[in-house]
Amino acid sequence: MATGFGSYALQPALAWQGAATPAGVLHCLALADAATGQPLLRQGQCDARVTPASTFNIAVSLMGYDSGILQDEHAPRLPFREGYPAWNASWRASTDPTEWIHNSNLWYAQQVATQVGVPAFQRYLDRFGYGNRDTTGDAGADNGWRLSWVNSSLRISADEQVAFLRRLVNRDLGLSAKTYDMTSRLLKIRTLANGWDVYGKTGTGSPVGPDGKDDRAHAYGWFVGWAVKGNRTVVFAHLNQDQQEQADAAGPRAREALLRVLPAQLDAL
Repeated sequence: MATGFGSYALQPALAWQGAATPAGVLHCLALADAATGQPLLRQGQCDARVTPASTFNIAVSLMGYDSGILQDEHAPRLPFREGYPAWNASWRASTDPTEWIHNSNLWYAQQVATQVGVPAFQRYLDRFGYGNRDTTGDAGADNGWRLSWVNSSLRISADEQVAFLRRLVNRDLGLSAKTYDMTSRLLKIRTLANGWDVYGKTGTGSPVGPDGKDDRAHAYGWFVGWAVKGNRTVVFAHLNQDQQEQADAAGPRAREALLRVLPAQLDAL
């Protein structure tokens, strides 16, 4: 398989293929066969745990549909209220589930988590085997239910993302059929020219520096999900860490870098 991925050296966002990775900067690409769990590719520091950032919305979607809080692609539509997180302009509007996932809307995820409730929120994460399962949040802040997945206590590795996604696509999480169906609908990205349907979610987060502030110069970009063609499903997790501050978000850059080469690579598996 290694020779089949030589073209990654041409991709700046996957630069560990073409040049040495600076010390302390994380990169990983992991792909696995969903049915068997057979690793198809594993490159980089795939066991390193970092914030899941907005990739955690996959887990929140599963919680929301399974508990009946989320109804379909467009319900419930929740109103924006002053005081909600609104650092993205698109968040300052009423939002439905499709828009929530598309815009990585933090306050919508927080409202779903609030309705799930703290005990059930933790039980779901334990059932999912999601990363370190740590929902304590920031020390002394009592904010785990609304911020633990945002540069805080909850952490997950690319290997663990792949394991979680395998259980999702194999419907092995003990959830309702509607939950899997609706979450998949929300996560559909596109159909590639060679017929693979790609589902996934980006995430952008940062390590926390010694001053307690987000280190945006070393932002993490996630793109995790799965691709389906016929009876074959491949799950993937791509993590890329910036080496300097960028004008655009790291997650979408990770997604587009992978999607540029994914068609040929899936056909080669």
